[in-house]
Amino acid sequence: MSTVVQVALWAALTDALPAVLWRDGRLAAAIVLGPGVLEPPAAFDARVMVVATLVHGVLSIVYAVVLAVLAGRLRLAPAVIAGSLFGVALYVINLYGFTALFPWFAVDRDGITLAAHVTFGLCASATYWWLARRTRVAAGGRF
Repeated sequence: MSTVVQVALWAALTDALPAVLWRDGRLAAAIVLGPGVLEPPAAFDARVMVVATLVHGVLSIVYAVVLAVLAGRLRLAPAVIAGSLFGVALYVINLYGFTALFPWFAVDRDGITLAAHVTFGLCASATYWWLARRTRVAAGGRF
């Protein structure tokens, strides 16, 4: 969902599509493939996009597991707020902390990327809250 929000915001607020999508794919892929993939042209490259998808997927799973521990224990409103704040924290960690290792991510520091991170945290926490509730109800517990 966060990628959908990010692409929708790029489409609505910029004239950078699809170049910004290919650029962001290269930024993520460069974690594994090295900074050589950052070189122009900023066009579609299947290998880069597959690696970028895998990098995002693995990081999203790791981050979501961390968030699941918290979100499943809260009521809905606090879970959604915690998830949103978690998204802000991820943005700061990813776009300011990790730039010490991967300085090319500095170019992605913007409101659209922040909105995508907040959407990730919000959606992940709401999903885990719902799953925890469903599991407890199915087990006959109170929620």
